[in-house]
Amino acid sequence: MLVEMLEPTRGRVYDPCCGSGGMFVQAEKFLENHHKEGSELSVFGQELNERTWRMAKMNLAIHGLNGNLASRWGDTFARDQHPDMQADYILANPPFNIKDWARNEQDPRWRYGVPPAGNANYAWIQHIISKLNPGGSAGVVMANGSMSSNSGGEGEIRAQLVEADLVTCMVALPTQLFRSTGIPVCTWFFAKDKTAGEKGSIDRTGQVLFIDARNLGTMVDRAERALTDDDIAKITGTYHAWRGTHTSVEPVETTDASLVYADEPGFAYSATLAEIKAADYALTPGRYVGAAEAESDAEPIEEKIARLSAELFAQFDESERLAAVVREQLGRVRA
Repeated sequence: MLVEMLEPTRGRVYDPCCGSGGMFVQAEKFLENHHKEGSELSVFGQELNERTWRMAKMNLAIHGLNGNLASRWGDTFARDQHPDMQADYILANPPFNIKDWARNEQDPRWRYGVPPAGNANYAWIQHIISKLNPGGSAGVVMANGSMSSNSGGEGEIRAQLVEADLVTCMVALPTQLFRSTGIPVCTWFFAKDKTAGEKGSIDRTGQVLFIDARNLGTMVDRAERALTDDDIAKITGTYHAWRGTHTSVEPVETTDASLVYADEPGFAYSATLAEIKAADYALTPGRYVGAAEAESDAEPIEEKIARLSAELFAQFDESERLAAVVREQLGRVRA
């Protein structure tokens, strides 16, 4: 979903917590699907765990990606191994709510406020923003609490991010997307430039798109939910219509009514910065999208009451019949 939303076709792609390199592989698959070469992307990443870092290097080699994962593994906060790199695209799924992290209050990355010592969520967000070039965009998976938390100054940082007009889109996702945790998550999307141009034909300065996708997804087993291709297309198609782009990475045909954005109650809403400020800078999509429109019901009210009453009385009768059966069976047991 992150890749389809950002459409990384060329330039520098960065992941500050790259794991085994899955985000990079997805970016390459996106290019393959659109008949482009993976060599058009330059990959930059950093990973804390040595074993995982070695797996990422192997993964990039297998997929023929031009990758720079630095000379060794390391902590992104303690030692940024790509200090001068500015990315066109950033794709990241940082570990949620880290309580013990290398915090330096004087770090120049904390342009919008010093993150609290007990939670690194806004440290990841600000690090990622610091790595975007003037036309860059980013997609980040975060814990839901990041959208509304006010503890440790997080609310003030979020307000500064909104007022700087860096937030492009917020997507609330359903529960059980990860086997490691059943909690619901969200995705933040950032852009340094929301004006009309290469990244979209519609000027969205001063606006944020909110998408509530909590009802999407299909359970693949008892523990895990997956977003289907149709679910991803609904989310990303809504964003591209709003921004004036689409996932074929070709120029959008504005005469196609299906590509024209419109708010959808219960699912999508384009909010102004003033509306977000009025909501105390909370970025939870449910606050903005409202309730879905109820389906029209053409059944006359008198007929509906008669039908529902008949169904209720039938259930009462069945309940009495079952109660009599239970009494009879209990009597036989006692006898």
